[in-house]
Amino acid sequence: MKRIVMFGGGSGSRDITIALCQAGWDVTRIVPAWDSGGSSKALRESLGILALGDIRQALMTLAHGEGRLSNVVRYFNARLSEIPDRAALRAEFEFYVRGAHPMLRTMPPEVRRAIVDYLGVFESSIGPDFDLSRGSIGNFVLTGAYLAHQRDINRAVLVFRALCGIGGHVWPSTTDDEVELVADLRDGSQVRRQDQVTRLSGEQAAIGIERVRLHGAQGRPPEANPAALGALAQADLVVFGPGSFFTSTLGHLAVRGVAAALGAVPEVPKVYIGNILQCPETVDRSAADLLRAFGLGGGAGLLTHALVNRGWVPFERTERGHRYLSEGETLAQDGAGLHLFVDDFEDPWQRGRHDPQKVEMTLGHIADPSSEPTASAMMWL
Repeated sequence: MKRIVMFGGGSGSRDITIALCQAGWDVTRIVPAWDSGGSSKALRESLGILALGDIRQALMTLAHGEGRLSNVVRYFNARLSEIPDRAALRAEFEFYVRGAHPMLRTMPPEVRRAIVDYLGVFESSIGPDFDLSRGSIGNFVLTGAYLAHQRDINRAVLVFRALCGIGGHVWPSTTDDEVELVADLRDGSQVRRQDQVTRLSGEQAAIGIERVRLHGAQGRPPEANPAALGALAQADLVVFGPGSFFTSTLGHLAVRGVAAALGAVPEVPKVYIGNILQCPETVDRSAADLLRAFGLGGGAGLLTHALVNRGWVPFERTERGHRYLSEGETLAQDGAGLHLFVDDFEDPWQRGRHDPQKVEMTLGHIADPSSEPTASAMMWL
């Protein structure tokens, strides 16, 4: 089995992760620990912990890809209701905490006990004003495991994997509880917190992001998770993206030790999978612009390959309100030293998203050049 390490967020590379699992790759996902929105926001603000939402989501994706859709996985995928009635919401939460859910009775006794125990730890750690709306049961269990095991996220992940029977791995790139993402815009201004960066205003998006930084404990850059570094040392292939470019992909290079670990394995291909659509983080950027940003983000010289979606027609197109990312007129010149796979990587049935099987086959060719490439326009520059 080829060992692939993927840097990204929880959902950006979901379909590709599933395709890799189904094709027999040994997958390790390395995800951000600095998400500050959604369910992670309530958990971080109430308990002072690192973001667990992307970790849980990536674990669920591995479970799907590995065909481990047990009742444990279905249970962890459940969410509480989104209702304003706090009393009703608390009663729904207690239904899970008391172990009253019928699905629990289908699980082995030791699994059932562990889940209820971790939910109990979680319940005892939150206050009466904690926002449970649309809360993920899997997030609650993972948080309970994290707190029960002395805030050791790697131990909590191993426990969660075992409960689900997952074979692959998911690690946050740092274990720092206090890590915060900061974006420096090109006019010198700053935007703090990941959730604010992903929702840049129209004016901020037009100015554009120059680079992103991470602030950990005492304002210092956070240290890399040893488990993530260990995975990189054993990888046969490393992939960045797709996903939110600055916050979920490039941000990992701001973790102290990650770039050095990548540089320590020069023989391992390092591939950037370019997004198909623009987002508020990449308004008016091209694929060439984003490749250049790897250098600004501390990744100069790290990439060996890039997958770039080809736009076949000379017209501006949009999907779901977002424009398609162009290749960039200077792609060939700026791609010097890279293997570029420039092809139609879009899923023909889901516009704006990657064709996961085609991406997987292309990555297979990169890992084993003796196999046939799928990209019709491969260039060595």
